[in-house]
Amino acid sequence: MKQRVSCIDIGTNTALLLIADLEPERGWILPLFHKQAILRLGKNVDAEKIIDSAAQQRLVDCMKDYLAISREHGVRQIIAAGTSALRDAGNRSEIIDRVASETGIVIRCISGQEEAELTFCGAVAGMEGVAEPFTVLDIGGGSTEISMGTLRGVTACVSLNIGSVRLTERFFTTLPPPPEEFEKAREEINRNFTSALLPFFAGRQNVYGVAGTLTTIAQVALGLKEFDGLKVHNHALLYSDVHALLERLKTASIDEIVAMGIPEGRADVITMGTLILHQFMRLLGLPDIRVSIQGLRFGLAEKELQRLQGQA
Repeated sequence: MKQRVSCIDIGTNTALLLIADLEPERGWILPLFHKQAILRLGKNVDAEKIIDSAAQQRLVDCMKDYLAISREHGVRQIIAAGTSALRDAGNRSEIIDRVASETGIVIRCISGQEEAELTFCGAVAGMEGVAEPFTVLDIGGGSTEISMGTLRGVTACVSLNIGSVRLTERFFTTLPPPPEEFEKAREEINRNFTSALLPFFAGRQNVYGVAGTLTTIAQVALGLKEFDGLKVHNHALLYSDVHALLERLKTASIDEIVAMGIPEGRADVITMGTLILHQFMRLLGLPDIRVSIQGLRFGLAEKELQRLQGQA
């Protein structure tokens, strides 16, 4: 029997909503509605280890909006997962309780490993002709997950505390960043990747990238002033395009970045996000990376679909 669900990915920078019909008999996920809100839930969490009251209110307001949209679409179940910002916040239990009390939505704070596994599953959900093994890169605001495996499951995964918001707050005092700040950030990214990438060389022939950093970079590389999911999804993003964009961003002010078509809520962290992607591709020797507009929320849908199939 078909079931309509809402899957919500509550990240460090954004909250993403997917409403989809799940058809266990056919093994299908049929997306019906998408929405994105930039919350910056993880603002100053790296330094202070708490989510402040303003960010909490943005989260509550967003969940109320997503609840109303879900009801309008006749959703029977809402599945919400919180990632890096909630993992790091000392007051996460208080926030989860508040959201549940004010909206009825229960947020489950998932580990970095579970985030990597769900994102791995979601990135290629519904795609045909996926070559194996493959690797999935998820550059988030607070963390970066890398996972590798086949359609049968993950064989290796890692979650690193290098995200576009976290490292921007830690290393950049202005935009464009002074050269010494840029180099310190590059060194920190290299330090994390050098110790973590070895298992993933086996899956570097087929690499997919998900989340806002990747989709935004693909949008710019395609020359789009506004996001177009049909054009961005499965686009082969070249290392040469990433390198050229990073060279532009290194010397760009926030106004110049926005003028490139990058949304204001992401413009102040896209330089760091691009640096993370650039170093990942350089260190693995990737000529390109396939961009997927799917990710954790599709992984949540796939997991629920599998649960329903187990009940059949």
